[in-house]
Amino acid sequence: MASKDPGPSSVWSDLRDALTQPDPETTGPLTFCASGPVVRALLGVHVPMALALCWVAPGPAVWGQWLAEGATLAVPACLAWLLCMCVLLARWAPLAHAAPMVQGAAAATSAAAITALVWWPLHRAGLAPGDTGALPPTLCGAAWGWALWQVERWRQRARMPAAAAARLADLQTRIRPHFLFNTLNSAITLVQLDPDRAEELLQNLSDLFRAGLGQLDQPTTVAAEVTLSQRYLAIEQLRFGSRLEVDWDLDPAAAHAMLPILALQPLVENAVRHGVEPSDKGGRIEVRTRRRRDRVLISVTNSVPEGPTRHGHGIGLASVRQRLRLLHDLDADFRSGLIEDGRWRVSIGVPA
Repeated sequence: MASKDPGPSSVWSDLRDALTQPDPETTGPLTFCASGPVVRALLGVHVPMALALCWVAPGPAVWGQWLAEGATLAVPACLAWLLCMCVLLARWAPLAHAAPMVQGAAAATSAAAITALVWWPLHRAGLAPGDTGALPPTLCGAAWGWALWQVERWRQRARMPAAAAARLADLQTRIRPHFLFNTLNSAITLVQLDPDRAEELLQNLSDLFRAGLGQLDQPTTVAAEVTLSQRYLAIEQLRFGSRLEVDWDLDPAAAHAMLPILALQPLVENAVRHGVEPSDKGGRIEVRTRRRRDRVLISVTNSVPEGPTRHGHGIGLASVRQRLRLLHDLDADFRSGLIEDGRWRVSIGVPA
Protein backbone atom coordinates (compact mmCIF):
# COMPACT_ATOMS: atom_id res chain seq x y z
CA MET A 1 0.00 0.00 0.00
CA ALA A 2 1.39 3.36 -1.01
CA SER A 3 2.07 5.75 1.82
CA LYS A 4 0.24 9.04 1.87
CA ASP A 5 2.14 12.19 1.15
CA PRO A 6 2.16 14.56 4.07
CA GLY A 7 -0.31 17.33 3.54
CA PRO A 8 0.35 21.04 4.02
CA SER A 9 -1.15 20.90 7.51
CA SER A 10 1.31 18.18 8.54
CA VAL A 11 4.27 20.15 7.20
CA TRP A 12 3.19 23.31 8.99
CA SER A 13 2.61 21.30 12.19
CA ASP A 14 6.13 19.86 12.05
CA LEU A 15 7.58 23.33 11.39
CA ARG A 16 5.60 24.80 14.29
CA ASP A 17 6.86 22.06 16.63
CA ALA A 18 10.44 22.66 15.51
CA LEU A 19 10.06 26.37 16.28
CA THR A 20 8.26 26.06 19.61
CA GLN A 21 9.24 22.80 21.31
CA PRO A 22 12.34 22.86 23.57
CA ASP A 23 15.01 20.23 23.10
CA PRO A 24 13.90 17.19 25.18
CA GLU A 25 17.48 15.91 25.46
CA THR A 26 18.86 18.93 27.31
CA THR A 27 18.70 19.35 31.08
CA GLY A 28 18.12 23.11 31.25
CA PRO A 29 18.87 26.46 29.61
CA LEU A 30 22.28 27.00 28.06
CA THR A 31 24.67 29.45 29.64
CA PHE A 32 27.55 31.42 28.19
CA CYS A 33 28.43 33.25 31.43
CA ALA A 34 30.96 30.72 32.76
CA SER A 35 34.66 30.50 32.05
CA GLY A 36 34.32 27.29 30.02
CA PRO A 37 32.35 28.84 27.11
CA VAL A 38 34.73 31.83 27.14
CA VAL A 39 37.80 29.62 26.78
CA ARG A 40 36.16 27.48 24.08
CA ALA A 41 35.00 30.60 22.20
CA LEU A 42 38.45 32.20 22.15
CA LEU A 43 40.05 28.91 21.08
CA GLY A 44 37.34 28.47 18.46
CA VAL A 45 38.33 31.83 16.99
CA HIS A 46 42.11 31.71 17.12
CA VAL A 47 42.81 28.07 16.26
CA PRO A 48 40.90 28.00 12.92
CA MET A 49 42.23 31.45 12.02
CA ALA A 50 45.81 30.42 12.77
CA LEU A 51 45.48 27.22 10.75
CA ALA A 52 43.88 29.02 7.80
CA LEU A 53 46.64 31.65 7.73
CA CYS A 54 49.26 28.88 7.57
CA TRP A 55 48.13 28.14 4.02
CA VAL A 56 48.32 31.72 2.73
CA ALA A 57 51.04 33.43 4.77
CA PRO A 58 54.43 33.59 2.93
CA GLY A 59 56.42 33.28 6.18
CA PRO A 60 56.24 33.13 9.97
CA ALA A 61 56.62 36.90 10.38
CA VAL A 62 53.75 37.66 8.02
CA TRP A 63 51.70 34.86 9.62
CA GLY A 64 52.14 36.44 13.05
CA GLN A 65 51.27 39.89 11.72
CA TRP A 66 48.12 38.66 9.99
CA LEU A 67 47.09 36.67 13.07
CA ALA A 68 47.46 39.79 15.23
CA GLU A 69 45.41 41.82 12.76
CA GLY A 70 42.73 39.15 12.72
CA ALA A 71 42.65 39.09 16.53
CA THR A 72 41.86 42.83 16.60
CA LEU A 73 38.54 41.92 14.98
CA ALA A 74 37.93 38.47 16.43
CA VAL A 75 38.55 39.07 20.14
CA PRO A 76 36.24 42.12 20.60
CA ALA A 77 33.52 40.47 18.52
CA CYS A 78 33.89 37.22 20.44
CA LEU A 79 33.66 38.83 23.87
CA ALA A 80 30.77 41.07 22.83
CA TRP A 81 28.85 38.07 21.49
CA LEU A 82 29.44 36.08 24.67
CA LEU A 83 28.14 38.99 26.74
CA CYS A 84 25.12 39.33 24.48
CA MET A 85 24.23 35.61 24.69
CA CYS A 86 24.85 35.57 28.43
CA VAL A 87 22.42 38.45 28.99
CA LEU A 88 19.79 37.15 26.56
CA LEU A 89 19.70 33.60 27.91
CA ALA A 90 19.82 34.73 31.54
CA ARG A 91 17.31 37.59 31.32
CA TRP A 92 14.97 36.67 28.47
CA ALA A 93 12.99 33.56 29.42
CA PRO A 94 11.35 33.00 25.97
CA LEU A 95 14.77 32.57 24.37
CA ALA A 96 16.24 30.57 27.26
CA HIS A 97 13.48 27.96 26.89
CA ALA A 98 12.96 28.26 23.13
CA ALA A 99 13.37 25.50 20.58
CA PRO A 100 16.91 24.67 19.37
CA MET A 101 16.19 26.14 15.92
CA VAL A 102 15.23 29.48 17.47
CA GLN A 103 18.24 29.56 19.79
CA GLY A 104 20.61 28.64 16.96
CA ALA A 105 19.15 31.36 14.75
CA ALA A 106 19.52 33.90 17.57
CA ALA A 107 23.12 32.86 18.13
CA ALA A 108 24.01 33.16 14.44
CA THR A 109 22.14 36.44 13.94
CA SER A 110 23.64 38.13 16.98
CA ALA A 111 27.14 36.95 16.04
CA ALA A 112 26.71 38.32 12.50
CA ALA A 113 25.43 41.67 13.75
CA ILE A 114 28.19 42.07 16.33
CA THR A 115 30.87 41.08 13.81
CA ALA A 116 29.64 43.73 11.39
CA LEU A 117 29.48 46.38 14.12
CA VAL A 118 33.02 45.60 15.29
CA TRP A 119 34.50 45.17 11.80
CA TRP A 120 33.25 48.45 10.32
CA PRO A 121 34.96 51.00 12.64
CA LEU A 122 38.15 48.92 12.76
CA HIS A 123 38.20 48.70 8.97
CA ARG A 124 37.65 52.44 8.63
CA ALA A 125 40.56 53.02 11.00
CA GLY A 126 42.75 50.69 8.96
CA LEU A 127 43.05 48.15 11.78
CA ALA A 128 40.92 45.37 10.28
CA PRO A 129 41.95 43.49 7.12
CA GLY A 130 39.76 43.07 4.10
CA ASP A 131 38.54 45.35 1.33
CA THR A 132 35.55 43.37 0.02
CA GLY A 133 32.96 44.85 2.36
CA ALA A 134 31.44 43.64 5.59
CA LEU A 135 29.65 40.59 4.12
CA PRO A 136 32.49 37.99 4.33
CA PRO A 137 33.39 38.68 7.99
CA THR A 138 29.68 38.91 8.83
CA LEU A 139 29.02 35.48 7.32
CA CYS A 140 32.05 34.07 9.14
CA GLY A 141 30.72 35.52 12.39
CA ALA A 142 27.30 33.94 11.83
CA ALA A 143 28.82 30.53 11.11
CA TRP A 144 31.09 30.79 14.14
CA GLY A 145 28.22 31.84 16.45
CA TRP A 146 26.05 28.94 15.32
CA ALA A 147 28.97 26.47 15.67
CA LEU A 148 29.80 27.57 19.21
CA TRP A 149 26.15 27.45 20.24
CA GLN A 150 25.98 23.90 18.83
CA VAL A 151 29.09 22.89 20.79
CA GLU A 152 27.54 24.12 24.05
CA ARG A 153 24.28 22.35 23.22
CA TRP A 154 26.10 19.07 22.54
CA ARG A 155 27.98 19.44 25.78
CA GLN A 156 24.77 19.95 27.74
CA ARG A 157 23.12 16.98 26.06
CA ALA A 158 26.11 14.86 27.09
CA ARG A 159 25.11 15.30 30.73
CA MET A 160 22.37 12.70 30.46
CA PRO A 161 24.40 9.62 29.41
CA ALA A 162 27.17 10.70 31.76
CA ALA A 163 24.63 10.92 34.57
CA ALA A 164 23.44 7.40 33.80
CA ALA A 165 27.01 6.08 34.11
CA ALA A 166 27.50 8.08 37.30
CA ARG A 167 24.32 6.56 38.73
CA LEU A 168 25.75 3.06 38.30
CA ALA A 169 29.03 4.08 39.92
CA ASP A 170 27.20 5.67 42.84
CA LEU A 171 25.06 2.60 43.41
CA GLN A 172 28.15 0.40 43.40
CA THR A 173 29.83 2.47 46.11
CA ARG A 174 26.86 3.45 48.24
CA ILE A 175 24.18 0.78 48.51
CA ARG A 176 26.42 -1.80 50.17
CA PRO A 177 24.78 -4.98 51.44
CA HIS A 178 26.37 -4.86 54.89
CA PHE A 179 25.38 -1.19 55.36
CA LEU A 180 21.77 -2.07 54.57
CA PHE A 181 21.97 -5.19 56.75
CA ASN A 182 23.36 -3.28 59.74
CA THR A 183 20.80 -0.50 59.37
CA LEU A 184 17.85 -2.88 59.27
CA ASN A 185 19.20 -4.82 62.25
CA SER A 186 19.50 -1.57 64.20
CA ALA A 187 15.93 -0.67 63.27
CA ILE A 188 14.65 -4.09 64.43
CA THR A 189 16.41 -3.64 67.76
CA LEU A 190 15.03 -0.13 68.24
CA VAL A 191 11.44 -1.09 67.41
CA GLN A 192 10.98 -2.47 70.91
CA LEU A 193 13.27 -0.08 72.80
CA ASP A 194 12.66 3.25 71.05
CA PRO A 195 9.98 3.16 68.31
CA ASP A 196 10.36 6.85 67.49
CA ARG A 197 14.08 6.48 66.90
CA ALA A 198 13.48 3.35 64.80
CA GLU A 199 11.05 5.32 62.64
CA GLU A 200 13.59 8.12 62.25
CA LEU A 201 16.25 5.59 61.26
CA LEU A 202 14.07 4.03 58.57
CA GLN A 203 13.11 7.49 57.29
CA ASN A 204 16.79 8.38 56.93
CA LEU A 205 17.43 5.14 55.07
CA SER A 206 14.46 5.82 52.79
CA ASP A 207 15.79 9.30 51.95
CA LEU A 208 19.20 7.84 51.08
CA PHE A 209 17.72 5.29 48.72
CA ARG A 210 15.41 7.87 47.16
CA ALA A 211 18.40 10.08 46.36
CA GLY A 212 20.49 7.17 45.07
CA LEU A 213 17.76 5.95 42.75
CA GLY A 214 16.67 9.41 41.62
CA GLN A 215 17.70 11.53 38.65
CA LEU A 216 21.36 12.38 38.97
CA ASP A 217 21.30 14.76 36.01
CA GLN A 218 19.30 17.38 37.96
CA PRO A 219 21.27 19.75 40.22
CA THR A 220 20.56 20.37 43.88
CA THR A 221 21.85 22.75 46.55
CA VAL A 222 24.57 22.58 49.17
CA ALA A 223 21.91 22.72 51.89
CA ALA A 224 20.11 19.67 50.49
CA GLU A 225 23.38 17.74 50.19
CA VAL A 226 24.28 18.61 53.79
CA THR A 227 20.88 17.37 54.99
CA LEU A 228 21.30 14.08 53.12
CA SER A 229 24.80 13.60 54.54
CA GLN A 230 23.52 14.30 58.04
CA ARG A 231 20.92 11.57 57.60
CA TYR A 232 23.60 9.13 56.49
CA LEU A 233 25.83 9.95 59.45
CA ALA A 234 22.88 9.63 61.83
CA ILE A 235 22.53 6.03 60.65
CA GLU A 236 26.24 5.31 61.02
CA GLN A 237 26.25 6.94 64.45
CA LEU A 238 24.10 4.06 65.74
CA ARG A 239 26.72 1.56 64.64
CA PHE A 240 29.87 3.36 65.72
CA GLY A 241 28.57 5.26 68.74
CA SER A 242 31.28 7.34 70.41
CA ARG A 243 33.88 6.07 67.92
CA LEU A 244 32.42 8.42 65.30
CA GLU A 245 32.91 12.12 65.98
CA VAL A 246 31.42 14.59 63.51
CA ASP A 247 32.04 18.34 63.43
CA TRP A 248 29.76 20.46 61.21
CA ASP A 249 31.04 23.95 60.38
CA LEU A 250 28.44 25.33 57.97
CA ASP A 251 28.21 28.79 56.43
CA PRO A 252 24.57 29.84 55.73
CA ALA A 253 25.79 32.01 52.83
CA ALA A 254 26.93 28.85 51.00
CA ALA A 255 23.63 26.99 51.31
CA HIS A 256 22.19 27.88 47.89
CA ALA A 257 25.16 27.06 45.66
CA MET A 258 24.42 24.38 43.07
CA LEU A 259 25.84 20.85 43.31
CA PRO A 260 25.11 17.60 41.50
CA ILE A 261 22.89 15.25 43.46
CA LEU A 262 24.94 12.95 45.71
CA ALA A 263 28.08 15.05 45.50
CA LEU A 264 28.71 15.35 49.25
CA GLN A 265 27.35 12.09 50.69
CA PRO A 266 29.86 9.81 48.87
CA LEU A 267 32.69 11.93 50.28
CA VAL A 268 31.29 11.57 53.80
CA GLU A 269 30.85 7.82 53.29
CA ASN A 270 34.44 7.47 52.12
CA ALA A 271 35.54 9.31 55.27
CA VAL A 272 33.63 6.77 57.39
CA ARG A 273 34.89 3.74 55.50
CA HIS A 274 38.56 4.74 55.35
CA GLY A 275 38.95 7.01 58.39
CA VAL A 276 36.65 5.63 61.08
CA GLU A 277 35.77 2.01 60.34
CA PRO A 278 39.35 0.58 60.16
CA SER A 279 40.42 2.17 63.47
CA ASP A 280 39.69 0.59 66.84
CA LYS A 281 39.72 4.07 68.36
CA GLY A 282 37.34 5.44 65.76
CA GLY A 283 37.92 8.77 64.08
CA ARG A 284 36.79 12.31 63.51
CA ILE A 285 35.09 13.79 60.44
CA GLU A 286 34.86 17.52 59.75
CA VAL A 287 32.47 18.92 57.15
CA ARG A 288 32.96 22.59 56.35
CA THR A 289 31.29 25.02 53.95
CA ARG A 290 32.41 28.57 53.26
CA ARG A 291 31.49 31.31 50.83
CA ARG A 292 34.38 33.42 49.59
CA ARG A 293 33.14 36.23 47.33
CA ASP A 294 31.74 34.46 44.26
CA ARG A 295 32.98 30.97 45.25
CA VAL A 296 31.66 28.33 47.62
CA LEU A 297 34.20 25.98 49.19
CA ILE A 298 33.22 22.61 50.66
CA SER A 299 35.60 20.26 52.43
CA VAL A 300 35.35 16.85 54.10
CA THR A 301 38.29 16.02 56.37
CA ASN A 302 38.81 12.76 58.22
CA SER A 303 41.47 11.34 60.51
CA VAL A 304 43.69 8.63 59.03
CA PRO A 305 44.05 5.44 61.15
CA GLU A 306 47.48 4.27 62.16
CA GLY A 307 49.05 1.33 60.36
CA PRO A 308 48.20 -0.04 56.90
CA THR A 309 44.93 1.09 55.41
CA ARG A 310 42.81 -0.35 52.66
CA HIS A 311 42.53 1.61 49.44
CA GLY A 312 39.30 1.96 47.54
CA HIS A 313 38.77 1.92 43.81
CA GLY A 314 38.06 5.65 43.59
CA ILE A 315 34.76 5.10 41.77
CA GLY A 316 32.79 7.41 44.03
CA LEU A 317 35.36 10.22 43.84
CA ALA A 318 35.59 9.89 40.05
CA SER A 319 31.80 10.05 39.76
CA VAL A 320 31.60 13.23 41.85
CA ARG A 321 34.46 14.84 39.92
CA GLN A 322 32.85 13.98 36.58
CA ARG A 323 29.43 15.36 37.49
CA LEU A 324 30.94 18.53 38.93
CA ARG A 325 32.68 19.14 35.60
CA LEU A 326 29.46 18.52 33.69
CA LEU A 327 27.49 20.92 35.89
CA HIS A 328 30.03 23.75 36.36
CA ASP A 329 32.52 23.08 33.54
CA LEU A 330 35.87 24.80 34.18
CA ASP A 331 34.46 26.66 37.18
CA ALA A 332 34.43 23.47 39.28
CA ASP A 333 37.41 22.54 41.43
CA PHE A 334 37.94 19.10 43.01
CA ARG A 335 40.96 18.11 45.07
CA SER A 336 41.80 15.26 47.42
CA GLY A 337 44.87 14.20 49.38
CA LEU A 338 46.70 14.26 52.69
CA ILE A 339 47.13 17.59 54.45
CA GLU A 340 49.82 18.80 56.85
CA ASP A 341 48.61 17.15 60.04
CA GLY A 342 48.28 13.70 58.47
CA ARG A 343 44.54 13.88 57.82
CA TRP A 344 42.78 13.25 54.51
CA ARG A 345 40.80 16.05 52.92
CA VAL A 346 38.54 16.25 49.88
CA SER A 347 37.63 19.78 48.83
CA ILE A 348 35.17 21.14 46.27
CA GLY A 349 34.97 24.64 44.82
CA VAL A 350 31.93 25.80 42.83
CA PRO A 351 30.45 29.15 41.77
CA ALA A 352 28.26 30.80 44.39
